[in-house]
Amino acid sequence: MSDSKYRFSPAPSRVGWMLNRRQVLLGGAATVGLVGASGLLAACGDDDDDTSGGGGGGAASGTLTFGSNYSDEKPKAAMAAAIGAFPNKDVTVNINTVDHNSYQENITTYLQQPDDVMCWFAGYRMRFFAAKGLVGDISDVWADFTTLSEGFKTASTGDDGKQYFVPFYYYPWAVHYRKSLFEEKGYKVPATLDELNALAEQMKGDGITPFAFGNDGKWPAMGTFDMINMRTNGYDFHVSLMAGKEDWTSDQVKQVFATWTDLLPYFQTGGNGRTWQEAANALGDKSAGMYLLGTFVTSNFDPSKDPTAQEIIDDIDFFAYPAINPEHGQDAVEAPIDGFMMAKSPKNEAAAKELLGFLGTADAQEAYLKVDPSSVAAASDADTSGYSPLQKKSAELVGKAKFISQFLDRDTNPEFASNVMGPALADFITDPSKIDTILTSVEEQKKAIFG
Repeated sequence: MSDSKYRFSPAPSRVGWMLNRRQVLLGGAATVGLVGASGLLAACGDDDDDTSGGGGGGAASGTLTFGSNYSDEKPKAAMAAAIGAFPNKDVTVNINTVDHNSYQENITTYLQQPDDVMCWFAGYRMRFFAAKGLVGDISDVWADFTTLSEGFKTASTGDDGKQYFVPFYYYPWAVHYRKSLFEEKGYKVPATLDELNALAEQMKGDGITPFAFGNDGKWPAMGTFDMINMRTNGYDFHVSLMAGKEDWTSDQVKQVFATWTDLLPYFQTGGNGRTWQEAANALGDKSAGMYLLGTFVTSNFDPSKDPTAQEIIDDIDFFAYPAINPEHGQDAVEAPIDGFMMAKSPKNEAAAKELLGFLGTADAQEAYLKVDPSSVAAASDADTSGYSPLQKKSAELVGKAKFISQFLDRDTNPEFASNVMGPALADFITDPSKIDTILTSVEEQKKAIFG
C-alpha cells in the first residue's frame, strides 16, 4: 500500500474525561486458553494463574490474558487461529471473549481492570484512552515493525507521539449486493443518489426490499450517517462535526437527515430490533437487494455449517456509496482499522509486548484471514495470492480514496458516540418526523460533553 494514498482521520480536539454512564462490569466472559504447539482450545484458570514474565534468552513466558470482542462464531474461531499461531509456546494465552456490543458499550469500565492485551480500534477512540493514561505505551514494539506503513503508524499514535495500538486488518464500508440478483433483474450499479433512488424503486416494484438494515446495538446506523454526511458535506466537515466543532442543528446536518428520511421507506422496517447478522440473511436469501455494511458481512455465512454459504459469499460484490454532492463525489471511504492495545499495567508485560509484536506480522494476520477472509491484512508482506475478489476490491477501493474515515464511534468522543449518537440515530429511525427535536438534544449534549 502506498502511504501517500492514506489520509486517516486526524485527532479531534481533546475533550474532558467523562466516565461512561453504563457502569456495568463486563461479566460472563467466556474464557479460553490456548495451550501447547497445537493451539487447541481448553478451559483456562482464573486471575490467580502464574503471570510471571521473562524467560530464557529474554523470551517471555508464563500466562497472558487476552480480552476479545470477537464473539461471533467465525471471527471467534479466526482469532483463536491467530493466537494459536503465536510461536512462543512458553506463553499460555487465555482468551476472555465478551459479546461485541457489551464490550464496546462498557469499555470505560473494562479499562479499570483490563486483560493484558485487548482488542480495540484505531482512531480517536484509541487516542482518547491513551490520553487518559488507561492503556500502555508500546512504542518499543513499533520499533521492530518493518511491514506496517506510516499511515498505519499514524493511526496507532497518541496525541503525545507514542504508539498505543497494533493494526491487524482493515475493511471498507460499502453497499453490498448479490451479483446474480443484479444480473437476473438487470439492475445497474448506481453512481449517484438519483440513480440509487431509481434502483430502489425498481427493486420495490419487483417485490424486493431495497436495503437490508439491522441496528441492534445502535452502531450500524452510524455507518449510514457517516456516508451520507461525507457525500453531502465532505470529509472535512464530517471530521469537524465529530470533533464537536459544528452545530448539529445546522442546515448541513439537517440535509443529511432529509436525504436519509427519503431513503428510509426503502429500508427493512423494525431495524432497531434486528441484528446486523439477521439483516445479512436478507441479503443472502435475496429478499433484500442491497446492504450498507463493512465487508465483514461475509463472515455471517459459514460454509462449514451451511452448504449454500460459500455460493452466497462468492456471489457478493459491493460498490462505493453513490455521490450526493458533486463537489465531494465519492472521494471518502469509511475503512475502520481493527487491532490491539496493551493494558496500562499488564500482569505480564514481556509476554504482552511479544504477542503484540507477533499480531502485527503477516503470519498472525494470514492465520486469521484463512478462517475469516472478510478483511484485508495490515502487514504489507501478507500473502495476497489467496485473496478473494472482494478482498482485492477492498484494497483497491481504500487505496484510491482521497480521504479515509474510521467510523463515527471511533472518530469522536466515546461518551458522545455511545450515549448520545447511538440513541439519537435509533430514535430517528423510529420516528424521522422528530429529527429537529432529536438534533436539538444532540447539540445540547454535545456542548456538555465537549465543553
